[in-house]
Amino acid sequence: MLTIDKVYHASSVLKKVIRRTDLIEAQNIHCNNHLYLKTENLQVTGSFKIRGSYYKISKLTEEEKANGIIASSAGNHAQGVALSAQHAGIPCTICMPDSAPLSKVEATKNYGADVCLVEGAYDDSYTKAAELCQERGLTFIHPYDDEDVIAGQGTIALEILDQLDDIDAIVVPIGGGGLISGIAFTIKSLNPNIKVYGVQAANAASMYESFKSGEQRTLDAVNTFADGIAVKHPGDNTFDIVSRYVDDIITVSEDEIAAAILTLMEKQKLVTEGAGAVSVAAAMFNKLPIEGKNVVCVLSGGNIDVNIIDRVMTRGLLLSGRKTSFTIALTDKPGQLLGVSKIISENGGNVVTVDYDNADPDMDINACFLKVTVETRNHAHIEKIKHDLEAKGFKIVQERV
Repeated sequence: MLTIDKVYHASSVLKKVIRRTDLIEAQNIHCNNHLYLKTENLQVTGSFKIRGSYYKISKLTEEEKANGIIASSAGNHAQGVALSAQHAGIPCTICMPDSAPLSKVEATKNYGADVCLVEGAYDDSYTKAAELCQERGLTFIHPYDDEDVIAGQGTIALEILDQLDDIDAIVVPIGGGGLISGIAFTIKSLNPNIKVYGVQAANAASMYESFKSGEQRTLDAVNTFADGIAVKHPGDNTFDIVSRYVDDIITVSEDEIAAAILTLMEKQKLVTEGAGAVSVAAAMFNKLPIEGKNVVCVLSGGNIDVNIIDRVMTRGLLLSGRKTSFTIALTDKPGQLLGVSKIISENGGNVVTVDYDNADPDMDINACFLKVTVETRNHAHIEKIKHDLEAKGFKIVQERV
């Protein structure tokens, strides 16, 4: 059974291998709450997963260790299991979805694991791992639906309680539910007055749907760049714990996640992956049902795929009003571009790209479309530029925000 004593025992076991990650105040992230960040993105292997996997593996029998272990993961649990197995000298196989970032696959291999790539999402890699577990007589290390794993994740809550006296709420990313189960169980056992909120990506909201309906739901598909929480079906144990101890679950969009990653990088100098930033996205876009309170956001991981950082930054800039583009219908004559750029410049905007199109069959023969991408300060700045362009007779036919 999951008990608070087990969480304390896990904390004792983990002291020799994990970092006690910092809890930092984030005064320059604007929202309706006073934010604190639990920086598990700076944990060993780059995520909280080492806590649960190491504690689980520490409790295996000698026979189980000799047979070897297997796990399924989108990347972070894989690295936690692989490093834990390496410490214990145990043979280790990890099944990962073929969509997992190459950086996570390579990091897992570097910790000594044998990686098996499986076509599909996390749930497909789980199915493959279960098959291999039966065929080879291996011990399965579940990424979230295991009480020892959950107890390991609950040690984060013990650290938070020790680091901050006055806490009103803790906001936690949710995939399969292991992290929030451990944190919620521990928090409610020690201080039931603290609220615990979960956050999922809107395009992978299996626990959200299950929580709201009161029964486990399985999604047909998940589609989010927050690969660490892209889970079609919540765990049995985790759904039960979440139902009993979590106050509410909310969702955030892909653009909101991107904006949170950008803000954390720019304002806090912290790199997070999509899954790690959803808690901050919920706070930034004021989705929490409390205001003006002390809120701890758990940054669950920092293993972002470097190949998508540019796209994530662009999406974040667009949503936060730091970049936009105007498509302007013009009469094709000399001086038009000069007029547009002059207005943007006078307003303090910075033109970064210009695209000219006079070949659209739906426009007049003497007309053209001018698409201008501009770096801006915020949404109010964008509106001022638009106002001045239109006041000078320029017709904006499309705006990207």
